[in-house]
This record gives sequence, structure tokens and C-alpha cells, in this order.
Amino acid sequence: MSSVDNRDMRGKCRLGLRAFAGALALSICAHPALLAAQQTTPLQSSQSSGTQTVGTSQPASSTSGTLDPNSTTTTTPDPTVTGTIDPNQPLEPLADPDALPLEEDMGRQNLRESRLDNPTAARINRELDAEDDSGIRLGTLILRPSISQKLGSETEKTGSVKEDRIFSETGLKGTITSDWSRHELTVGAEGAWQETLSGDATDKPRADIDARLRLDLSDDTTATLSGSYNFSREDSDDPNAISGAKVQSGVHEYGAGAAIERDFGLIRGSLAADITRSQYSDAELSDGSTLERSDRNRNRYTLTSRLGYELSPALIPFIEGTIGKVDYDDAVDSDGYRRSADLYGARTGVALELGEKLRGEIAVGYEHQKYEDPRLKELSALTVDGSIFWSPREGTTIDLTLDTSIDPSTTAGISGATIHRVSAQLAHDLRSNLVARLTGGTSFTNYDGDASASDSTSYLAGAGVTWKVNRYLDATADLTYERTNYKTGADNDSVTALVGLTAKR
Repeated sequence: MSSVDNRDMRGKCRLGLRAFAGALALSICAHPALLAAQQTTPLQSSQSSGTQTVGTSQPASSTSGTLDPNSTTTTTPDPTVTGTIDPNQPLEPLADPDALPLEEDMGRQNLRESRLDNPTAARINRELDAEDDSGIRLGTLILRPSISQKLGSETEKTGSVKEDRIFSETGLKGTITSDWSRHELTVGAEGAWQETLSGDATDKPRADIDARLRLDLSDDTTATLSGSYNFSREDSDDPNAISGAKVQSGVHEYGAGAAIERDFGLIRGSLAADITRSQYSDAELSDGSTLERSDRNRNRYTLTSRLGYELSPALIPFIEGTIGKVDYDDAVDSDGYRRSADLYGARTGVALELGEKLRGEIAVGYEHQKYEDPRLKELSALTVDGSIFWSPREGTTIDLTLDTSIDPSTTAGISGATIHRVSAQLAHDLRSNLVARLTGGTSFTNYDGDASASDSTSYLAGAGVTWKVNRYLDATADLTYERTNYKTGADNDSVTALVGLTAKR
């Protein structure tokens, strides 16, 4: 396909995206007007269905709803004229002085807080809490979709090599929540597709889906079924990436899990089983050929048991134990190593629940991974994990995430690396329709043995602002700086700026 054809194809794609965004905006504008046209007040409906004509020549007794013994006709009683109530006429709810307005959540049993040990699920729950009554009702489900269109600029420098690019980013995001008297379903999804308009840097698409179904088996017992999907492209500066590749491998991660939790008075116990599959696509080399990366495909199975003690409804310390296995599709990788492994872990921490002010959990522990191949050194790591949400004052929130993971290596004789990450985001309402954001984070990657020369430290800092133009449209601007320092080798710097619009329902 020629460059002209490529340009025409990209133009058609952009026209299609603009048409879709226009249709969504038209639906947003038309929806409130249609709702207003369909609404009628109770007084208007009662007048149109129950209009009566009272004659001036009628006896006074007839207006009270009684029967005149000398008359051969019966006068229709009018309860609006006197205090007499027709026993055949049903009472309106507000006509009964003993009737009280019902609370919107009365009778619902799905208001229990879910565990916050999953950062993605915790973020989705917080976003749902911040939503107003917007959304599209689909039976007993509520859909809140949004589409964004952004224009971005990226400058990346590795050593003395510098690359610039201008790109467009189209994002889709949505949540689905249930409105049931019992149980609860939450689904959150977001993704972004990039198109480079100028420059030679690689596009960075991404996708993230998390779904959870909570089943209230009894007042003290709940079961949770979960599923997830994540896609990202491997960074070119990752030690496991292919040096000089034109397009690095895409990483697909699929997850499924089941858990049951029960309260035994002040003691809480839970048992959870999880399966995670990591699958890698082929990498495209600079000469146009591809390099197969399927030898990295693997499954991770874990069984986790937790026991907590309720010191108070707001403070629950716990201990947790995990056993599992990492199983590779290929028993032996391309270098002749058997990388399947057994894993063990233990954690102790505390869960906090202070309403909207402070909630989450934090834990410290130890994780150990033993490989089938005796030539590979066992990996051990001190772990720090948690998700904390703090609101020190109205309109200000701080979101803190801690994470520790073990990343398997693809280099012959190297077991892998331990990665510690910490990230924080501060959001503050400058005005009711203007929100400022600050983000920061760092990560430490430490390899075992002779591979310690590949150790790295990354830093991230960012700032952004969101202007809520109206209920259905937001304008955003973001600026992010990221730096990676390597123990040996050239450091990497990246600056990204994005501006765009988001249409939502």
C-alpha cells in the first residue's frame, strides 16, 4: 500500500471517529429534552383523569358525598370539597399521615464494602462512588460510557538518541453496575488506541477490563467471582525486550478467580483461588521479519487463605498465606532452561474502613519462588503491597498504591527480577467544575546474581487539569515526565503532553 493510500485510510478512520463522537454528542443533547417532554406532575395527571363538574343548584348535602332520600339520583362524592373520604377511593401515599417517605436504599442488601486489596477494583469502586445519577439504564443494570479524543506530543531520549512524535489517542471507557436488592455486579473497562501522525516512535495501545460478581449467600457469607483482561506493549528499554526490534511484543494477561468470605463474630476468614495467564505476541524486527516469543507464555495458579480479627469495624488486622505454581507452556525454553516454578508467600497487614475519609489496606510479607531447573537461582523478595484512599478534606483526595512482584527473565542463567513500585495521585477541586491533579511514583527493579548490572530505578511525575464543561463533556490537559536510570547503560528520559475532550453519559 502506497503512502497516499495510507494517508487516505487514516483520513477515513479519523472521519469515522469524528462521526461517532458527533452521534454521541447529539444523543447527549437530545436525551434530556426527551425526558422533560415525558414527565408530568401528579396534579396534572389527576386533573386530567378525575375532572368533576359541581352544579350551583345542588343541595348542600349532595356536596358532602351523602345520599338525598327524596332524590332518585346519586351524587358522585367529591372528597376534595370536604373532609369526607370515600372508602372506595384508594389513598395516595402522602394522604396517610402515618406514611413516611421511603429511603432510596431501604431494603437493599448490596451496600457492603468490598475488599480493597485489588487496586483496579478499588479504583473502579471509587469512580462509581463519585458518579452522579448519569448513565443509561439497561433493565437492572446501569451503563456509564465515555469516549475521548486527544492530541499528544512525545519526546523520548536514550543516551544521545532522541525521538519525537505527534500522535492522536482515541479512548473508550465504561462501567456497568447492578441495581439489585441482593448481590452486586461491577464491570469496568477502558482502553486507548494510538495513531502516530508524525515521527517514527512506536504506538502504545492499552486495554484493561475488570469484572466482579458478589453473591450474598447469607448475612455472614459472601462469594465473589472475578475476571480480568489487560493488554500492553513491552517497553523497548525493558531488559526482556528485543534489542533493535521495530515493534516489541504485545503482552496479553487473562485472569479469573473465585473467593468465599465468612464472618465468625469478630473473626473473618476467606479462601481465594486465582488463575492468571500471560501470553506474548511475536516481535517485529527492523528488517521486517518476526521473532516468536511464545516460549514466554505461562499460567500462574495461586490459592490464598486469609484470617482477620475485627478490633473495630474500622480496623481489622489480618494474616495471609499463599501457595501456587508457575507453569510454562513449553517445558524447556529456547535456551534449554526449565522455568516452571513453585511459589510460596505470607503476608500480615491491616485493613482500614473509616468511610469516605480513609479506607484500604496495607501489608508486608515474604515471597519465595523455586524453579524446576537447578541451574536457576531461587528468587526471594520482601513484599510491600497495599491500596490506600485518603480524603483529608472535602474536595481533596490522595490515592496511594504499593506493589511488589517477581518478573521472570528470558536471559540464559538468569532467574528474574524483583520489582517494587509505589505511586500516588493527589486530586483537588479548585472549583466545582475544575479539578487539578498531581501524580508521582517510583519503581525499583533488582535482578539476581550476575544480572545485577541490569538493575534500574524509574521516576515519574505528572500534572493535569480537568474542566467539566457540563454534565456530558470534559476538557483535559496532562503533562508527564518519566526517567529511568540504569546501573549500567544509557539512561532514558520521556516527556508526554496530552490535550483532549471527553464525551460521557
